[in-house]
Amino acid sequence: MKIKHCEIRWVKIPLVTPFRTSFGTSYDRETFLVRLVTDDGSEGWAECGAEPEPLYSSEFLPAAEMVIRAHLLPRLLALGDHLGAARVATALAPVKGHLMAKHVLETALLDAELRSAGMPFARYLGAVKEQVPTGVSVGIYDSIPELLDKVSGYLEEGYLRIKLKIEPGWDLEPVRVVRETFGDDVLLQVDANTAYTLSDAPHLSQLDKFDLLLIEQPLPEDDLRGHAELAKRITTPICLDESITSARDAATAIALGAVHIINVKPSRVGGYLEARRIHDVAYANGIPVWCGGMLETGIGRAPNLALAALPGFVLPGDTSASNRYYETDLTAPFVIENGHLSVPTGPGIGVDVLPDVLEEVTTAISTVPLD
Repeated sequence: MKIKHCEIRWVKIPLVTPFRTSFGTSYDRETFLVRLVTDDGSEGWAECGAEPEPLYSSEFLPAAEMVIRAHLLPRLLALGDHLGAARVATALAPVKGHLMAKHVLETALLDAELRSAGMPFARYLGAVKEQVPTGVSVGIYDSIPELLDKVSGYLEEGYLRIKLKIEPGWDLEPVRVVRETFGDDVLLQVDANTAYTLSDAPHLSQLDKFDLLLIEQPLPEDDLRGHAELAKRITTPICLDESITSARDAATAIALGAVHIINVKPSRVGGYLEARRIHDVAYANGIPVWCGGMLETGIGRAPNLALAALPGFVLPGDTSASNRYYETDLTAPFVIENGHLSVPTGPGIGVDVLPDVLEEVTTAISTVPLD
């Protein structure tokens, strides 16, 4: 298999409501899509998980495009007829970091390969479920009444798990009110996005009384030792997100006692094949995993659902319906049914891009020279 055409298309899609975390507030989903065409005519699509600014991680969109053009794609083209998705990680390993850029190339190539073979993403990864339970990530709001209104709406839509974004000054009180308002039966967790330090342990321990599923990434991503110490001081299970970029990271965090649950984000770890390896390491060690999200459109959401159907994904993830973020998605919308989303069954990622919608939200388009 050879790459005959590579297209990078920038898109900007308004969010139905601003999404605020400890990193800042997003009003749009701005990203780029990669479309690859192979020598057998198969087409593969993928969505870059990076953000416009290097706040969630050191990666950001302009740099991702640059490294794809100058360093990553040339290494894949050098494989010639030996190119395949399973070879991408090894071929790109000499380029340090840039996991989100690597993810988008591996995913597009894997989509093309599986479409050519007529195989769904889920079957290729080893999925065991036809539907996955839905969770929703709830941002930070200006007032608690506004937060309660949003949570109420999501529960009415059928979401089975609520995740509240927290930061210093917006943590104990919103969590308390949500728990008291909606009851102990609601699956509730919080996400700190690295906003605290180990010195905040006495404060974070006050979350224990709210019977949370987990607290996600409370400390900086490079502080595994701090997370291990925090785990001794609080009873709420610790989930790691930004700290886990590989199966090796997962194994280390488990060995240190720094993690009880892992949020697996394929774009953050370099692709779905490494995401599956993280799942396998966690599963072998009895560590639950769930699938996180990066405000993906249907192009990124579809393969996330396939990953979330693996046996170790036992907690609802951030695999929300399309209308959680967008009035009109880039693919046919994903819709909640009885608290679940169906795993796509078509070949490749299992969904097709809607050309008219794509054209409307495209801000730039270019091809990458292959010579």
